[in-house]
Amino acid sequence: MKLVAVTACAAGVAHTYMAAESIQNAALKKGHQIKVETQGATGIENKISADEVKNADAVIMTNDIPIRERERFNNKRIFNVTSTDCIKSANKIIEAIEQNCK
Repeated sequence: MKLVAVTACAAGVAHTYMAAESIQNAALKKGHQIKVETQGATGIENKISADEVKNADAVIMTNDIPIRERERFNNKRIFNVTSTDCIKSANKIIEAIEQNCK
């Protein structure tokens, strides 16, 4: 499965990047392709391209704060989670996506 994810937290520092690392590791461990964009204190990093959005089977988005440029993901299957959920339960998130994208 091809996944894209966007992580952001209120402070834009630790949880943004911890969530990104955790969800990426969980997806890769399950054999999925994933690209994670972070929207932290320094702005948008590792920005997801239009082609990557187009080819994605699902989008994982943290909902701690509004995601910038969210309209890029219109008409895609979006899974909204918190950055804390990504950090603590990334494997469960990936499993839920697998079940919902069959």
